[in-house]
Amino acid sequence: MGRPGKMTALDIISTKKIVVIVRLDDLSIAMDLCAALIDGGIRAIEFTLTNPDAVATIAEIRGTVDESVAIGAGSVITAEQVWAVADAGAQFVVSPVWKREVNSACLEADLPFMPGAFTPTEIQRAWERGASVVKVFPANHLGRRYIKDVLAPLPHLRLMPTGGVNRDNMREFLAQGAFALGVGSSLINNDAIADRDWERLRKEARHYVDRLP
Repeated sequence: MGRPGKMTALDIISTKKIVVIVRLDDLSIAMDLCAALIDGGIRAIEFTLTNPDAVATIAEIRGTVDESVAIGAGSVITAEQVWAVADAGAQFVVSPVWKREVNSACLEADLPFMPGAFTPTEIQRAWERGASVVKVFPANHLGRRYIKDVLAPLPHLRLMPTGGVNRDNMREFLAQGAFALGVGSSLINNDAIADRDWERLRKEARHYVDRLP
């Protein structure tokens, strides 16, 4: 994936650790939102396909950011969606579940696939079938120690806890061995979005980045 010497999406996520999940009803503000996040130090942003405008938004954002930023698609549950986001320029694909057709399409499209899984068996099966990273979801029901407990017998895994990750617990998730963190509503502040307060969002992003080990 990518030219020699060029950072891939997985390189960016591995290095920067935070994938910000954008799940909004209105994506008309996506450009300003991304500018604030990037200015705050975020380098991986996921737009969920729960919004029908997400594919067009991914294409628009990819046309403006440089190679230090990875733009991905979330809530992907069909092969058709994989090809749509691949054509839009998405650099990684996230799903709440593992599905064979999505896994196969991502492998064919040469896109990192990050399916959701909950139990050790689900996590290992997703990994064996080609997942680049396994999204441990919903992490708020499992706790930070769960990551360490799973990695103890399965240290080869790359785990990305998602759901309930925030400024207060992010360092502990990473200390327990998380490969990266999926961060959503705890960073994407609804009041800031409603007020178009991009400086507030930039500062919140910076608070997260500054808490990284």
